[in-house]
Amino acid sequence: MILARFLSKFFTKEGIVLIDSHGQKYICGDVKNKEKPLTLKLLKKDLNWKLLIYPELYMGEEYYKGNIEIENGTIHDFLDLSLKNLGRKKINLYSTIVNNLVYGYKFLSNHNFVRASKKNAEMHYNRGEDIYDWMLDKEHRQYSCAIFKDPKETLEQAQTNKLAHIVKKLNLKPGQRVLDIGCGWGGLSRYIAKEVGCEVHGISLASNQIEYCKKKSRESKLDNLLSYELCDYREVKGTWDRIVNIGFFEHVSPKFYKAFFTRIHDLLKDNGDSLCLTHTIATTNPPGPPNPFIEKYIFNGGKVPSASQITKAIEKSGLVISGWESLIDHYNLTLDHWRKRFLENVGKAKKVYGPNFVRLWDFYLSSCSAAFKWSDLLVYQIETVKDFKSVPARTRDYIYN
Repeated sequence: MILARFLSKFFTKEGIVLIDSHGQKYICGDVKNKEKPLTLKLLKKDLNWKLLIYPELYMGEEYYKGNIEIENGTIHDFLDLSLKNLGRKKINLYSTIVNNLVYGYKFLSNHNFVRASKKNAEMHYNRGEDIYDWMLDKEHRQYSCAIFKDPKETLEQAQTNKLAHIVKKLNLKPGQRVLDIGCGWGGLSRYIAKEVGCEVHGISLASNQIEYCKKKSRESKLDNLLSYELCDYREVKGTWDRIVNIGFFEHVSPKFYKAFFTRIHDLLKDNGDSLCLTHTIATTNPPGPPNPFIEKYIFNGGKVPSASQITKAIEKSGLVISGWESLIDHYNLTLDHWRKRFLENVGKAKKVYGPNFVRLWDFYLSSCSAAFKWSDLLVYQIETVKDFKSVPARTRDYIYN
């Protein structure tokens, strides 16, 4: 069996057992637990070639449809072990060819214009408020990478760490006007208004997020400082002392990277004291196609940028990079917290959305966690200014003191 031979070479650090659709067992690699080995069980014959040709799509797709089962472990265990073995390498020649063809097609056909961007945002963020109630932190409702000063910290504390770190980098002063692009459920804008006293205007393309933000601003008695708008970044008006975008750049798409940073340039004030902070997932690999499972089922139109794509777009926009930080070994912990909380509500999730959705969401969170832990994904925080005068200080002590 070709798939079994491939998996035997793939699992070099620790192995698994493969069971095909006929019940035939294959030992793939060095299986440590002989009594209860982690087992990949295939329930359809065509998976023998699907997982060989295009595993990036079919592993998740067939798992969520119930055609793949994991025995003596979870899908999280299997994906963690798989990515531990793979690291940053390519899976195989077949999938590399398919991915290159898909990348060319997506580059030519995927354009996140205003209407498409709104449709994509509504698809993911309006999926169901209860999903995010179950898995996100209760204090700030943050759907982006937290910062764990200690891996044992609570999700709530780690998300507060992230917001505090961003506020220090923004070097805010009371009364300044801040634009929050892709404001989510408003956790950052409320934190800024409460802790610093700035006026914050949040924009999003998800109507449920804007409604939630307006409700929370009234409840927290911060509506004199906070405003929210269903608006695309290309359509927002005015100029701003600070601009911040957290987990938004992944939705922009490569054809609009330059346009995005050019728009940031135009929206920042010409006062020698304006600054933008971009917090984005990125890949350590050269530019390539989006993950097909994530793009098809989770984030339509989403694309993780590479460092070279980001820097090229910033250079062409006229902005200056004044700070760049890599956050490693934080998002995998964040995702594991989300998964744990989601699975604690698995009974409710099955009742509302069905068992297939539970497998879909579990695969999404587990695969992303493994990619951040072992593979090519990390988070960048990038500060950009219009000129050298706008750099907050001669050193970065103001962030860490």
